[in-house]
Amino acid sequence: MSGTKGKRPPLVADKRHGSGPKRKKPASKARKAAPTRRKPPKRRGPLGAVTAFFGGLIKWVLLLVWRIGLRVGLVVALIVGMGVFYYASSLPAFDELVDGRTRGSVTLLDREGEVFAWRGDQFGGMVTADTVSPHLRNAIVATEDKRFYAFYHIGIDFYATAAAMVRNYRNSGNPLSGAGGSSITQQTAKLLCFGRPYDPEKWEDEAAYEADCRETTLWRKIVEATYAMAMETRYTKDEILTIYMNRAYLGAGSRGFEAAAQRYFGISAAEVNAPQAAMLAGLLQAPSATSPTRNLQRAQDRGATVLRLMREQGYLSAQEEAVAQANPATLSEAARQRSGGYFADWVMESGPEFFTRDTTEDVIIRTTLDQRVQEAAEEGLTWVFENKVREGSSAQAAIVVMSADGAVRAMVGGRNTQAAGAFNRATQALRQTGSAFKPFVYATALDLGMRPMDVVVDEPTCWSIPGQDEWCPQNYSRDYAGQVTLTQALMASLNIPAVKISERIGRENVRTVAEMFGIESDLAPGPAIALGTSESTLLEMTGAYAGILNGGSAVKPYGLVELRLMGDAAPLMDAAGGIRERVISEDAARQLTWMMHQVVEQGTGRRAQIDGWQIAGKTGTSQQARDAWFIAFTADYVAGVWMGYDDNTPLTGVTGSGLPADIWQQTMTRVLDGLPRSPLPMQAPRASQQGGPGLSDDAANQLIELLLMELQGQ
Repeated sequence: MSGTKGKRPPLVADKRHGSGPKRKKPASKARKAAPTRRKPPKRRGPLGAVTAFFGGLIKWVLLLVWRIGLRVGLVVALIVGMGVFYYASSLPAFDELVDGRTRGSVTLLDREGEVFAWRGDQFGGMVTADTVSPHLRNAIVATEDKRFYAFYHIGIDFYATAAAMVRNYRNSGNPLSGAGGSSITQQTAKLLCFGRPYDPEKWEDEAAYEADCRETTLWRKIVEATYAMAMETRYTKDEILTIYMNRAYLGAGSRGFEAAAQRYFGISAAEVNAPQAAMLAGLLQAPSATSPTRNLQRAQDRGATVLRLMREQGYLSAQEEAVAQANPATLSEAARQRSGGYFADWVMESGPEFFTRDTTEDVIIRTTLDQRVQEAAEEGLTWVFENKVREGSSAQAAIVVMSADGAVRAMVGGRNTQAAGAFNRATQALRQTGSAFKPFVYATALDLGMRPMDVVVDEPTCWSIPGQDEWCPQNYSRDYAGQVTLTQALMASLNIPAVKISERIGRENVRTVAEMFGIESDLAPGPAIALGTSESTLLEMTGAYAGILNGGSAVKPYGLVELRLMGDAAPLMDAAGGIRERVISEDAARQLTWMMHQVVEQGTGRRAQIDGWQIAGKTGTSQQARDAWFIAFTADYVAGVWMGYDDNTPLTGVTGSGLPADIWQQTMTRVLDGLPRSPLPMQAPRASQQGGPGLSDDAANQLIELLLMELQGQ
């Protein structure tokens, strides 16, 4: 083909200059870039300026606080660390901290060797976290410090402490007052009093020492926390728990869980089941208030709460908890008995002080107490007050029961038969004896040769007393019987014959016989000695009557049979009482017993009769009826009863032949139940001794009427 039609144009390079498309030339490197335009600042109003100022100020303050706090925190951490190091280096071996008592304990056994009372700080022996029942260990942890075994637990449960402080603040406004949220380690630190031993020169007594150790202040909480962390550094968890379990007070004088388990359940801490463990752990919160010997129901309720906590924390299954809740812990028979509190107090007072009240050892005392007789005395007294004493009366009564050798078998020192540490009216109350003293007048007369059927005239009589007006005593009935025998005079408790006989045989002889029989109190110097105007205790009087029962030899009332240290077989001391020197002849004692038997058979003591039993005794009512007595004996026991008001208010309608005789009868009916009947060791007058002048019919009738009136008065 010719020409160019249909051909592509030839390729031609673009011209650098000419009509082609123009490209922008790059800016020269030397040329400076145009400056960026800034937006003009916004103008702040007055409010914005203030906000900015205070915002900056707050930032500055926070920064300052942070810097200061950091430095203070470092200083506090350093001080705490030094404190932890100091305490940790000074802590002894943990087994030296187990028994921290400053005094020992006394365990009292009855005549059969059974425990009936405890005194002092009981410590059953060392237990460890491994040897106690697992239920008990779990109950303590669940109740007191559920995070105790956690790896991050360094002696302080910060969460529990903070929560407790919040609760305290809401309740009282003081975060340090109330529940402390203390860990087991912190509680142990307080039990150790932060390493400060008891110093009697610094603290008035142990109670003041313990109160000081429990004092809650900010500084004390810091010391407590420091000491607790030191303990965590020095001891293992189980060692800390061991110290805690042995030192904690759990009520009723029990120090440590072994003592408490023995005190309340009669078993070792290694043997307690879940309900028993829960009750023991529950005592940690308020040991005195929740003690099962004081309030069993309250202790069981607290134990139920602990069981629930054990289940919530996985220590018990739901089924195990249900079984435990359905079978709450109960007291052992010995703990439930709670008898002989007055008797135990008397033994503690009468024993050597360094082995009883102030002992630093653990002591075992075997006593003369017969719990069957003790229960009879308590029931007899309670029955009379519930059935024969007007409601609202504040009158008191006391009972002593002993054997003929002076071994005290029972003692009740007041209407509150379960009391311990209370005023003991059987041993501490000095009261006028009234006609209960008259047997010592007749004992002296019989020993000096007079006979039960000898005659004395009951008639108005006065005696001269140097420096005073004439003394003219009267019978209670204001009447006189004329000629009466010694036996009749004692039966009717006539006053004039008693004084006449005393003056005839010599009142100093009467004083000597009474004192030899054991009346240690000061006796009246004048003729009124025969009427019991002097004071004595019920224990003294009952012991003196025991001398009549045993044939005329004095007795020393006693309750302590044997004292030994716990763990020792050989006793340190034996009984310090019993039959002593002879006071009157055996014949005189037997004749007097017969005369006193007539008092119960026909005279003022008839309300004390017990079917089938021979009883000899004497009533007594002091001046203005401030005191009423009845003391009597069978062949096996002598028992004394006193009744009156603590403030010496006169009794209304009560004499020795009334309510005291009723209490005696109710008590001894229970004591003698089931025992073989033994005759009294008495001697009736021989026929040759009964030939004295007799009574006329009128005199006999007058004596009978007089006896009836005296029954109400003596």
